[in-house]
Amino acid sequence: MLDLRPVGYIIGLMLAVLGALMTVPMAVDALAGNPNWWAFLESAFISGSAGVFLALTNSNALGRSLTLRQAFLVTVGIWAFLPLFGALPFMLGGPRAGFTDAYFEAVSGITTTGSTVFVGLDDFPPGLNLWRGMLNWTGGLGIAFLAMIFLPVMRVGGMQFFRTEGFDTLGKILPRAADIARSLAQVYAGLTFACLAVYLLVGMTPLDAVVNAMATIATGGFSPSDVSFGKYQGAGEYAGALFMILGSLPYIRYVQLVNGSARPLWRDPQVRAYLRWTLYAVGSVTLWRIATSDMAPEPAFREALFNLVSIISSTGFFSGSFPGWGSYMMAVAFWIGIIGACSGSSAAGLSVFRVQLMGQVVIAQIRRLHAPHRVALVKYDGRSVDEDTLNALVMYIYGYVVTLGVLTVLLTFFGVDMESALFGVWTSIGNIGYGFGPMVARTGTFVDFPDAAKWVMIVAMLMGRLGLLSLFVLVLPRFWRS
Repeated sequence: MLDLRPVGYIIGLMLAVLGALMTVPMAVDALAGNPNWWAFLESAFISGSAGVFLALTNSNALGRSLTLRQAFLVTVGIWAFLPLFGALPFMLGGPRAGFTDAYFEAVSGITTTGSTVFVGLDDFPPGLNLWRGMLNWTGGLGIAFLAMIFLPVMRVGGMQFFRTEGFDTLGKILPRAADIARSLAQVYAGLTFACLAVYLLVGMTPLDAVVNAMATIATGGFSPSDVSFGKYQGAGEYAGALFMILGSLPYIRYVQLVNGSARPLWRDPQVRAYLRWTLYAVGSVTLWRIATSDMAPEPAFREALFNLVSIISSTGFFSGSFPGWGSYMMAVAFWIGIIGACSGSSAAGLSVFRVQLMGQVVIAQIRRLHAPHRVALVKYDGRSVDEDTLNALVMYIYGYVVTLGVLTVLLTFFGVDMESALFGVWTSIGNIGYGFGPMVARTGTFVDFPDAAKWVMIVAMLMGRLGLLSLFVLVLPRFWRS
């Protein structure tokens, strides 16, 4: 029988940390004289108490090795269970949201999706907007860092957890999980502080700069304003585009860069393709906009750059009139949103790596059709790709397409129009946060979606963050057998 004690112990510790983090926005609201600080105090007490109880009741799991099945459960449990408590501040204070809306917001934050069901963000208590940014930031890579602190206590290297999070390649560079966590944390924090400094320089208020910096580097997209980056037009958009790109590059390359080796970053085929495809998308949409409207070149380029980078990096900020630009923009946005950014970053989507690899599979198959007896190996970056990797690739892309179609149909069943349904699933499964369609256009949020549709989107957000297959594995009866 599957031993759940190590899973409960780790999630309990994580929950206790979540409760401790709630004291930060509590202090911000208290210093601002906002009565919403009481909601954070209650939330911190409930979360911390539940976490300590869960950890203590499962403390006899100390010293036991963590199996791959338990690692899957830890990963899924963190992303699905922690938002239950992360939602408490939205229910106990601020907007006084119902459970569905509060859980939607918390899942959207911690999965770094960035879709929201709240309006009036500019009038939110400062601590509540800070909490939204913190959910993004901890969801980006912070939860992985915190988990890696506790996994050595379980007497496990931690590689199992990182394999389910998509960081297995780091094991070839750094020998121990603690080293991985430390290096990633330094890179993540360094990028966040650099982004914060630039945002302050372009004129953001300290609170806006902190929230936006956390959401940018996490590629999360939670903004403290209803108009998102429309509030910081000009230099703010250029700065945001730069750091969204930096936040969506492979962190493994930053680790190598810090260690004195810049060559792998510039030579990475994934990075080169990502920047090239982004340039193509921005250039084509800019030229199309200039040719079909009376918009001046600079604002056309700036809005196209910021919004398309926001989409391909799966961040979810928006600015200006871009969401209403028309069909060609939506078509380009749809496809780059599916592709996503680089593997090994906090971004989501299929990833440039998978799309490149699938292209190599197609080319190899065409060569086999032309010369049936020819051995056509699939290679990536000069190295042959094994069959297990290719099978996993095909499974993932097949699962992505089927999930996109099935959940879109399900949203229409619950009363969502076709355009809003398709883009609702697209933005959720890709953890993009950006919305299109009649039901989104009124407020720029998903507040008008029925509750049942919001739950479909919650599932899609979790599937997108966990890489689809993690949730599929959990529903197999074989997984739960000894």
